[in-house]
Amino acid sequence: MRFFSSVQFAMAACLLACAPLCQADDFWGLKPGNVELKSAGPLAFGPDGIIFVGDTKAATVYAIATGDAKDNPSTNAVSVSDVQAKLADLFGADAEQVRIRDLAVNPASGNVFLSVSAGDATPGALVRLDGEGKFSALSLKDVEHLSVELSNAPENREGERRNPRNDSITDLAYMQGKLIVSGLAASESPSMVRELAFPFADEDKGTTIEIYHAAHGRFEDFAPIRTFVPFTVDGEPTLLAGFTCTPLVKLPLDELGSGKTVRGTTVAELGNHNQPLDMFVYKKDGKEYLLLANSARGLMKISTERLEENAGLTDPVRGGGTAGQPFEKIDGPEGIEQMDRLNDQYAVVLTKASDGSLELRSFELP
Repeated sequence: MRFFSSVQFAMAACLLACAPLCQADDFWGLKPGNVELKSAGPLAFGPDGIIFVGDTKAATVYAIATGDAKDNPSTNAVSVSDVQAKLADLFGADAEQVRIRDLAVNPASGNVFLSVSAGDATPGALVRLDGEGKFSALSLKDVEHLSVELSNAPENREGERRNPRNDSITDLAYMQGKLIVSGLAASESPSMVRELAFPFADEDKGTTIEIYHAAHGRFEDFAPIRTFVPFTVDGEPTLLAGFTCTPLVKLPLDELGSGKTVRGTTVAELGNHNQPLDMFVYKKDGKEYLLLANSARGLMKISTERLEENAGLTDPVRGGGTAGQPFEKIDGPEGIEQMDRLNDQYAVVLTKASDGSLELRSFELP
């Protein structure tokens, strides 16, 4: 998950430089104990190398101390082939059983972390890829952690083609002392964003999100955000959120947590029959862009200029057309499944080849 702007990236590195003065478990109130993941889904990094993990099956978010040391992210490069085989060896499973649910880069170290399942024996695990290209499993035994269960998560309907519990947590991001969680809730208007104060205190019941879906020509409140990133628009903290089929929406962060329905502003329609996979903000030649990976429409480099002036789409966009914020399609890696920013010059992507094999590699930001 892709939560750091360029400024936030630098701030996180500075915070980690002070980590030896104050251990994460002491400062943030993490407690030792075993973490038993029923699933390992969305990932995001917070302060002091703490990784947030969304366990969708349990509708629970964990904050886990990784102990990932400060390094120099600018020197890192990634190139790992046959990822399933290597992870299968790590967990003693068959390669066909390995599933990678998310990818996140620790902005302080540049190390890549994966959320993984590897058969019935390993329904959820965390894996670290270091700068030398070696995988290691993060021990979840007697690890410093905190957790919070989402009280109004959707029902778990195992065996159904669309189990709503699988979308109880669709993305995570840490910003300004809060963990932002998107997903579905058990509600007639289930599209939800929650703000969880960190360290975890009382659970936020969440805010219902309503958007204008230009490809459908109507307002909707039932589809979850698929991926999002915090971003500052005209001095105001904002979420830029991608939905299936493919509206890009800005949501004012200060209105979340109000308990009221928040109607987002649809700043772009990026084409139907498509799902946004991952996004992050980066700076190039003095300008900030949003890089968005899609299931059917490849990589998009989206301008963030004049976002504050974008009043939003109000008319239908039919026939797979696009509208709103300008963007360009990028001739980059194909078959992207997961993506995050590695440093100021590079991103790291998980790609699937035509033969089904997975590869992790870095590429220069466009």
